[in-house]
Amino acid sequence: MARGTASTRASRSTRLIERPMERLFRELLGVLEPGRTLDVKLGLHWTMVTVQVGDDVRSGLATTMPSVGHHHRDRPDVQQPGHLEAMDARVLAGLIASPSPVERSIGLAAINALLPRKSRAWIDLNAEEVIADAGAGKGVAMVGHFPFAERLRLRVGRLWVLELDPRGDDLPASRAPEIIPQADVLAITSVTLLNHTLADLLALRRPRALTLLMGPSTPMSPILYDWGVDILSGSVVTDAEAVRVRLCQGAGFRQLHKAGVRLVTMRRR
Repeated sequence: MARGTASTRASRSTRLIERPMERLFRELLGVLEPGRTLDVKLGLHWTMVTVQVGDDVRSGLATTMPSVGHHHRDRPDVQQPGHLEAMDARVLAGLIASPSPVERSIGLAAINALLPRKSRAWIDLNAEEVIADAGAGKGVAMVGHFPFAERLRLRVGRLWVLELDPRGDDLPASRAPEIIPQADVLAITSVTLLNHTLADLLALRRPRALTLLMGPSTPMSPILYDWGVDILSGSVVTDAEAVRVRLCQGAGFRQLHKAGVRLVTMRRR
């Protein structure tokens, strides 16, 4: 008796060679709630997607990744500008796997809008305080230079900051295989979802190292616990109209935060 059709065998084969980030995206996309796309705004620094899920209108944020369109002349940064609102919201979320960094920003913002809300698990605590408490007297590796890095350096045992564009005491991101296994606390920017490096970084952590995924782009989903993340520190849009206006006029995150974004943290139980 044949063991499944050719298409079934091909599907199984594909799963066997599925890359870690592809699997992570598949898992996130698989839990999204159905929704209708209402608005897509691509700002200088931040991207916001607004959807309707049942009677609820929600918005999700993601960092706007720099355009590389000049290096991909055969493919525009956004393939359907002016028509994104016509796309099913979960199809829009699938752009997280796009070869275009700009489309990936749209995809992650849509994911953050469509994820089931675990609001009972949210606490009003920012990542700086979480890392400072956990890293007292310990070694902390932070992937991505956050504004609080220098303050944090005075509050933990040792701080390594890994950055693609190093400044000051930062270390180049290429040293991650050397630095991350030394850390008791590992804090990773959620931009690593957009540049598709998160899974590789998580694979470097030492056993029992407390691991955070942080930044406004962070998906607030327990799925990431299965990947070794212990704490999620992200954002929730509370005033979409105020954020939309500022985002479209080039606002940075501090300006969006004041306008209508709540910083929230949730922990693995």
